[in-house]
Amino acid sequence: MTEPATTDWRDLVEEIRQLAETLGFDRIGIAGIDLATDEAHLERWLALKRHGKMRYMARHGRKRSRPAELVPGTVRIISARMDYWPGDSADAEATLEDGRRGYISRYALGRDYHKVVRRRLRKLANRIEDLAGPMGYRVFVDSGPVLEKALARNAGLGWIGKHTNLIDRDAGSWFFLGELFTDLPLPVDRPVTEHCGSCTACLDICPTGAIVAPYEVDARRCISYLTIELKGSIPVQFRAAIGNRIFGCDDCQLVCPWNRYAKPTAEGDFAPRHGLDAPELIELFGWSESEWSARTEGSALRRPGYLGWLRNVAVALGNAPTSPDVVACLHNRANHNSALVREHVGWALARHGVQ
Repeated sequence: MTEPATTDWRDLVEEIRQLAETLGFDRIGIAGIDLATDEAHLERWLALKRHGKMRYMARHGRKRSRPAELVPGTVRIISARMDYWPGDSADAEATLEDGRRGYISRYALGRDYHKVVRRRLRKLANRIEDLAGPMGYRVFVDSGPVLEKALARNAGLGWIGKHTNLIDRDAGSWFFLGELFTDLPLPVDRPVTEHCGSCTACLDICPTGAIVAPYEVDARRCISYLTIELKGSIPVQFRAAIGNRIFGCDDCQLVCPWNRYAKPTAEGDFAPRHGLDAPELIELFGWSESEWSARTEGSALRRPGYLGWLRNVAVALGNAPTSPDVVACLHNRANHNSALVREHVGWALARHGVQ
């Protein structure tokens, strides 16, 4: 490509920021590719087996922490943020306290963010090429071996909190991240300082003790892992603590003091759909596979599959207040053709004193 003069790079970044804003991004930052410290942290985490059955976390070796090996020619990463807090959704805390209802992580209430953010990043890349000429690039949205939070931190979008989520002091942590790897030698942004201080609210609230130390999460104990990534049986020791969380967990974010500054998203694609911000568990458990497919079309809720969905709702029904309707609902699935579903239904019925 024909490179602009060196003095033009900073002007180009400002134009990129303006383009990103017009495309619906709430903020972008520019990071370099040095992740040596994070690489050591990742390798220790993997050595401790804290990734559980997420074998893909180790599959690509060090490409995850070495962007230029993952995408040859990469010298910078444009890290982008899109806020998703659904301001018009049912109250999260009230839903968690109502054992008759299922709680779905707020990020999954709307359209699948992977598709939304990826599409916008590709548009951004095309607009950048209009300004700077052809460039080498690749877009990622939680779709490859990328240390997205470390890159966003280095790009000045926030700091990694004790719960290991990224926090912006002006916007909290309710946002998605996406990355544009590029060969443009753009000037980098400075990381911000950390502001968790002595707060331990996220460690204290975690239902399963997954935040085993500040800045350390054991995925094997995390409800998001157990209800989304884990494909088999949920360990019995965690089932009661899962409560009515049927897809993910937001507790560590709900108690974070910085989220009082979070603003509701202006992105219509992230608005709740199908009333899933406070759904009745009995209704959800009665969905046929075709109903589930229709209600979760274009949604991140597809991740655990239909059987994983029934498994999760069965656990939540086991934790629900005992009633004839709950017991009858569980009985309807007691002879399901899936051993996974039968196991969790059996556990749930036993919780209600039914053998």
